[in-house]
Amino acid sequence: MLSFAAAASTSFSAPSTLARATRSSLRMQAEAAAPEAPPPFDPVKYAESLPGVSGPLGFFDPLGYCSEASEGKIKFYREVELKHGRMAMLAAVGFPIAEQFHPLFATDDAPSFSAFQQTPLQTFWPIVVLAIAIPEVFSTFSFEKPSEQAWAMKADHVSGDYFGFDPLGLKPSNAAELKEMQTKEINNGRLAMIAIAGMVVQEGITGSKLF
Repeated sequence: MLSFAAAASTSFSAPSTLARATRSSLRMQAEAAAPEAPPPFDPVKYAESLPGVSGPLGFFDPLGYCSEASEGKIKFYREVELKHGRMAMLAAVGFPIAEQFHPLFATDDAPSFSAFQQTPLQTFWPIVVLAIAIPEVFSTFSFEKPSEQAWAMKADHVSGDYFGFDPLGLKPSNAAELKEMQTKEINNGRLAMIAIAGMVVQEGITGSKLF
């Protein structure tokens, strides 16, 4: 009698155990197949991955602008830095050259700091401003809508890439080489911003030409 009861108990419990094991297996398979949730966005880690992080300072953000910024905001900071760096590189070359060769200015002996004030070609500068404004207006299409986020670039925007402009085909196809070239450009732009600021301050204080 006891053996019959034990057999009956085993026969009833076996399907139940098998069912639980099957459900557990299916649940584990579903969890494994489900895509993992992406980790939360880390602005500092993202900023550290961008070109321009190099020795001796490495990642330099003493005021913590990137600490709580969004991806679009960090891209905006990089866009601003690139624009100012490129303009500074042009200015750092043009500033001393204009003191020796200046076909647009009426004076022959004036520092670049004040030469434009001594020429009758004041109408020339509105044309320059207009020429600058055209690409600037088109660059606003790369911004997020102000209603969504102010002063932020779109996620698919590549910083510094304006309409794919590369007439000499210098852009490397290799990702590592491209990042190295971008780092060189940014570092040269940073140095040029310091250089042109020094030139302007020197001429403003001394009132004389650089050379």
